[in-house]
Amino acid sequence: MIEPGNSTTSTSDTGHSARSGHIGVTGNGSRIRSGAATPLTVGVEEEFLLVDSRTLRVVPAAPLVLATAAGLPHQVHPEGTRYQVEIATPVADSASTLREELAALRRTLAAAAREHGCRLLAAPSPVVALEGPPHLTDDEPRQREQHRRFGALTDTLVSCGRHVHIGTLDVDTAVAVSNRVRRWLPTLIALAANSPFWNGRDTGHSSWRAVAWSGWPSAGLPPHFTSTAHFRRSVQTLLDSGAALDTKMVYWDLRPSGHWPTLEFRAPDMSPDLDTAVLQAELARALVATALREIAEHRPDPPVRDDVLRLARWRAAHDGLEGFGLDPYTGAELPAADLAEALLDLVAPELAAAGDLDHAAKALASLLRDGSGAHRQRTAFARRQDLTDVLRLLADETEAF
Repeated sequence: MIEPGNSTTSTSDTGHSARSGHIGVTGNGSRIRSGAATPLTVGVEEEFLLVDSRTLRVVPAAPLVLATAAGLPHQVHPEGTRYQVEIATPVADSASTLREELAALRRTLAAAAREHGCRLLAAPSPVVALEGPPHLTDDEPRQREQHRRFGALTDTLVSCGRHVHIGTLDVDTAVAVSNRVRRWLPTLIALAANSPFWNGRDTGHSSWRAVAWSGWPSAGLPPHFTSTAHFRRSVQTLLDSGAALDTKMVYWDLRPSGHWPTLEFRAPDMSPDLDTAVLQAELARALVATALREIAEHRPDPPVRDDVLRLARWRAAHDGLEGFGLDPYTGAELPAADLAEALLDLVAPELAAAGDLDHAAKALASLLRDGSGAHRQRTAFARRQDLTDVLRLLADETEAF
């Protein structure tokens, strides 16, 4: 059982709040400001690889596929390489609406891919090695500068994650909430672990994407911020040091969005299962609602040692859901499944109030029973020692709308 310590953390800022008024929460996970209840909203960005429908190797077909899917210009986007495409759901108030939007967007994008002899792959990595250097989206000056400055690090751009936006939050509130929920990022990584294979070999990790992406100097766990001013200084330091070209390159696992009034969860691998996608969104929203309630009630924010949290993040990426994780407070080794269930227990009141508890409990139970994406990939590979079987599994699961 996870037992937090006893300490308080300042969530004060320097007066940069986008809005004024007291922030609280109702029992249904809504924020209260000036007497009006506003439900927390959710939006999801999903990144996909494009693979040849026959060989299942990645192909730089994104410009063609995006042109075919141009009927949804605000919901389908290019990514860092020409092997990738991204969908972005409209803002949703309910998990059921979110699932419908994800399914519809995947269906539309898959149809566009088929017109060009491709399939969608909801996978963090191409699984097998690329043939030659990656095809960056090099028609944008920003991409060229990124490649010039960061060199071989741009090879890791051929990876796909799932980003969950929870709103509406002003930056002050997002910073305060980030401090409280960052300790659960390792568990979210374990739940979504889906990248055991990279460049044609088993990496020995369940989420190699989480490890490889940490090579970027602006990536990994966000700091614990003492104030909004501290958050702004941290971002500016990344820019001034050359670690990031711009605020879009603040690659922390969790960050107040630079473009939307949201807190953005960026840690999870991309995975093909829609119920896992919705589970991640449900847990993220419930974590934010729980943090808002704690802040409104002036509850202590127990400290977490950064060195322990960093190790917990690596252990989650290594073991995934099937192995062990680390208690974020003590560093004690615990079954990853126990940590996942502890997270569900923590946010169960907010999940229930939003009508999400039944789905979240069933989705977690299915993951614990059937295994994470990483486990399913390794099982597929074990049958014939053939990575094509892994790619076929991923493609088939991606298209199971």
